[in-house]
Amino acid sequence: MSAITGIYQINEEPVNFQYGQKLMAALRKYPADDVQIWHSEKVFLGCHAQWITPESVGEQLPFYDDTRQCAITADAIIDNREELFQKLQVERSKQKRMTDSELILLSYYKWGEESPKHLIGDFAFMIWDQKQQKIFGARDFSGSRTLYFYKNGEKFVFCTTIEPLLSLPFIEKKLNEQWLAEYLAISGMIDAVDSSITPYKQIEQIPPSHSISIEKDKITLKRYSYLTQGKRLKLKSDEEYVEAFQSVFQEAVNSRLRTHRKVGAQLSGGLDSGAVVGYAVKNLPMNNSPLHTFSYIPPDDFQDFTPKYLLADERPFIQSTVDYVGRITNHYYDFKGQDSYSEVDDFLDVMEMPYKFFENSFWLKGMFEKAHMEDVGVLLNGDRGNFSVSWGFPLEYYAILLKKIKWILLLQELNQYNKNVGGSRLRKLSIISKIGFPILEKVFPEGTPYRLPTLINQEFARKTDVYTKFKDYGINQTGWYSSPNIFKERKKHFEDIFQWNAGSTLSSKLSLRHSLWKRDPTNDLRVVRFCLSLPEHQYVQNGIDRALIRKATEHYLPDKVRLNLKIRGVQGVDWVHRMIPNWNRFIEESHQLSKDERILNYLDSEVIKKALLKAKDGVKPECATDPDYKVLMRSLIIYRFIKKFT
Repeated sequence: MSAITGIYQINEEPVNFQYGQKLMAALRKYPADDVQIWHSEKVFLGCHAQWITPESVGEQLPFYDDTRQCAITADAIIDNREELFQKLQVERSKQKRMTDSELILLSYYKWGEESPKHLIGDFAFMIWDQKQQKIFGARDFSGSRTLYFYKNGEKFVFCTTIEPLLSLPFIEKKLNEQWLAEYLAISGMIDAVDSSITPYKQIEQIPPSHSISIEKDKITLKRYSYLTQGKRLKLKSDEEYVEAFQSVFQEAVNSRLRTHRKVGAQLSGGLDSGAVVGYAVKNLPMNNSPLHTFSYIPPDDFQDFTPKYLLADERPFIQSTVDYVGRITNHYYDFKGQDSYSEVDDFLDVMEMPYKFFENSFWLKGMFEKAHMEDVGVLLNGDRGNFSVSWGFPLEYYAILLKKIKWILLLQELNQYNKNVGGSRLRKLSIISKIGFPILEKVFPEGTPYRLPTLINQEFARKTDVYTKFKDYGINQTGWYSSPNIFKERKKHFEDIFQWNAGSTLSSKLSLRHSLWKRDPTNDLRVVRFCLSLPEHQYVQNGIDRALIRKATEHYLPDKVRLNLKIRGVQGVDWVHRMIPNWNRFIEESHQLSKDERILNYLDSEVIKKALLKAKDGVKPECATDPDYKVLMRSLIIYRFIKKFT
């Protein structure tokens, strides 16, 4: 709920108070309900507080415990408060007013450096332990809140954002070429495989699922959380699995309704955000205002060119959810006049680094702006649902049945699947065979996979040895995982912490700018662990994909949404359409970057020239799916960012 910052003087010299003031001054750009500092001879702590939860109103932060001689500054909302109250034996009379930062301190007193393992929620915090002369801090398992730091032999400085650190005279603004190489070589939405580095050479970050300890001149980064598919949950019936899921998911949603302001939610026409909304309204206190939903739609002049099974304008499904659930004030926004190109500079200011999700940048930011105008304190979403609550891929599951020689069940499932979605069973058997036995794809290749051109200059790639580093993560020279197995990809999604950084950076910094928190029940640690424990047949049943969430939302969502198997919403396909009024400016700037020697030290000039030639040839909305157009836009974002260093 805050931007936090601080300095720990590692050597015997006193902390320079003026440096602390510079850090706090740089945070003034963000709205705040309160601004406080605490300092001792060796330590300076600051908090630029935004009050989101009822307990945070009027909170003293940084907080110093005279008895234990520990000080804390925290950017945190803790969700398993009831569990912690019991484990920590907190008196009932003290529970209601106890702040989340006090809970973190009590956890530290009981479990020490193991304390982050016991915390569920979105958090980044730092604790000064005066008795042990030690700084200790942590970031939650998915890195929902950012925390950057600088260290040398004399001092350790940390902050929620990067810009305040760069305001200090001893921190040089220098490009980190290793980070840039990883960013360019990765074809997906990930920024870098090394989650401790940033685009700035002297600034690091605490990775998701990690704690940091600084004692004297020793700095230790330690991973405290691992998400793996452990022991499978075995229940007696499908109904018991659904009931167990509903209990865990409702708890996750309930804990994210905690705000003294209004509750909002991003709502599409799909299952994930719909499930969050359905469960939220059920337990929204009756004295609260209705749930405010915010939905993105294309502008009126956009002609949907996507196939019939895709839908750019999801209003029919969104409205169906709104009408069925009730107690919703819905808002539709087309953000007319806004586009990905015009937003680049502002988005770079928000992110403090390059980004890849430009197709959706303007409306992602716009949602926060609109929610802030409605006095929303918590903005719910279901972003992580694809890998947790709504997991379930029929053809991949059927490939498992094929490999295990469960042919009767396979044929039953396949028959039902054909009834649900149509198509040829023989054709699907061919696809299933190639999924189950990848060697068949090499023998009988079919089609060309959709892939962005490799953007990195190969000489720069060799200089940084980036592909050698990728091998440790199973990533090949295409810039992504070499295995086509969706189950392995899900496993890697939760095991490789770099998967979380880009999205978490966006939500954390937009939250800070607009004084509201984006909160995702589908990313709740309890929900993720439960979903990873389920047998695969709970996700695909009777020819239905994402079977668990479909069953668990009966009486929560309309059947039009809950049982929709044939149409899928698609967002951001209007990005080229929106840029048409600025297309000449976009082409001109792209032409400039194609001749800029500095940028061409990093980017492949031939890839840019090929893409630019195509973009000059003409523009129409259908170009939104063209890899060359996308790579040109990615190049321009890098170009703008690099110019900030010159």
